[in-house]
Amino acid sequence: MKTLFSEFYVLLLFAILIPIATSAQEYEGRAYYSKKSTLQLGSFGATMSEAQKKQIQERLKNRLEKTFVLAFNEEESIYKEEEKIDAISGATDSWGKNFSPGDLYKNIKTNELVQDQEFYGKQFVVKDSLLQIKWIMSAESKQIGNYMCFKATSSVPTSDLEWYNFSWDQIRNNNSSEESQEEEQEEEVGLTDIVAWFTPQIPVSQGPGEFWGLPGLILEVTVGNTFMLSSKIIMNPPEKTKIEAPNKGKELAKMEYKEIITGKMKEMRDNRGRSRGRR
Repeated sequence: MKTLFSEFYVLLLFAILIPIATSAQEYEGRAYYSKKSTLQLGSFGATMSEAQKKQIQERLKNRLEKTFVLAFNEEESIYKEEEKIDAISGATDSWGKNFSPGDLYKNIKTNELVQDQEFYGKQFVVKDSLLQIKWIMSAESKQIGNYMCFKATSSVPTSDLEWYNFSWDQIRNNNSSEESQEEEQEEEVGLTDIVAWFTPQIPVSQGPGEFWGLPGLILEVTVGNTFMLSSKIIMNPPEKTKIEAPNKGKELAKMEYKEIITGKMKEMRDNRGRSRGRR
């Protein structure tokens, strides 16, 4: 059950919990997260029956439901997907992998993000700054597993969250002038709301995906149509997880990588158009 405290009691609780948590000699662990996304069919979905929608949901289950592991310490973390085999085809989801985040390294001391990305067989290493999130902390609290958690909210540009993804909408007006495209992009900048729950009992400023920056480990996040929840936490495991930034592939910044995949998809679309024209 969610409980409301005054700001005074929240600060008092932080003052009590954080010294207890930080008294450990070493502070590192592994957090396991389940990630679920709802299927977004847009206007196309309006033409489909519920049975058709359910069938698509089942076929895309590997993309919509995933499990991740976050290995962390007070300064660094590495976030990796536990790969599953597609129950229908018996193979991994190669198409979805092109537009999914790879292994993600965060260093809050150096403000560094390093993400491993594969796109159509080519390997990239995306190096950039950590996602800047202006959190608004709340006095609302709830229990997640063995941990007391507090609510924090924020809004960030949607493009900052989905730089590794692709939408055909990005090139739908490719025949317009560069100037009008820039004006349109400015007008279409949208924000995505984030709701996070963090625990000061584990006072590391880490979390799943690109999320970080709170005075405690983030155990739950709702962002857009995606929900992430930590199902298990192992503190100070006997077998240490090596936390290293990915280093195999061509180094790029986020927007440089975005330009590459957008250009490649445009090229594929144009090639298909020319092939149809020759028939």
